[in-house]
Amino acid sequence: MAANNRRMSGKKGAQIGSGGKRRRGLEGKGPTPPAEMRKGHAKNRVANARAKQQARRPKARPGQRSTSELVVGRNPVYEALRDGVPASTLYVQQFIDNDERVRDALSLAAERGGIHLMEAPRPELDRMTNGLNHQGLVLQVPPYEYAHAEDLTAAAYDAGQDPLVVVLDGVTDPRNLGAVVRSVSAFGGHGVVVPERRAAGMTAGAWKSSAGAAARTPVARATNLTRTLEAYKKEGVIVVGLAADGEADVTDLPALGGPVAIVIGSEGKGLSRLVGETCDIRVRIPMPGGTESLNAGVAAGIVLYEAARRRA
Repeated sequence: MAANNRRMSGKKGAQIGSGGKRRRGLEGKGPTPPAEMRKGHAKNRVANARAKQQARRPKARPGQRSTSELVVGRNPVYEALRDGVPASTLYVQQFIDNDERVRDALSLAAERGGIHLMEAPRPELDRMTNGLNHQGLVLQVPPYEYAHAEDLTAAAYDAGQDPLVVVLDGVTDPRNLGAVVRSVSAFGGHGVVVPERRAAGMTAGAWKSSAGAAARTPVARATNLTRTLEAYKKEGVIVVGLAADGEADVTDLPALGGPVAIVIGSEGKGLSRLVGETCDIRVRIPMPGGTESLNAGVAAGIVLYEAARRRA
């Protein structure tokens, strides 16, 4: 009996079967995953952080982002900061003469917040500005995020309103673009459309002319203006072109009270041929004083006032 007890005590572990668990535990689990996929690994945390950043970042669409811009010189930089032009970085020359304009610019940048202050040697600023007379101050304006033309009408319909959009054909002066944006904002319009090529874009000059309206009024870029107008017409939007020889008077146009896209050409050439042919109707602004044409900003203001009056 004692021998039997010694034999029994020599056994290790459970006396019943394991059901194959031990055998399965010895089986291979495949190749070791890369570090980026191993939970808890430093590279896994970096990969997860990058994935989250990509998910938060809006997907860029071709032709919808402008390039960054530099504003140079003490007065231009001060005025851009004062007028609310978006800015990402203010470069200040090392050992610069700290006059009133420099102090004011630095104060405005600090008050606005979100603007990085960078000190740089003069040769570096010369290189950045291609030798322009920067006077020790350079302001970097970030790329403008353009809307898409279809987004302007979609936003109006979503709000239960008839779209009121201004389309610029061949307007190359950024100040005119800024003035149009300001008028669209003042009279309840839903945005401005500009061609992608051979036309003014949302530069610092356009921002200044808009007097802050560019922050709340979207500007869209169109690769092909004629196709954009055709798409608007399919949505039920009436396309009205301004022309000195228009067949109707702007004050006698009931269509301005409904969904409408107002097309304004350049001061010298007016509407291009294809754009003019795409318009549903061309109208003129009566000018008893005999002036041949108005700039885009003034013309837009007159027509938008008439549209707002009919919608009131």
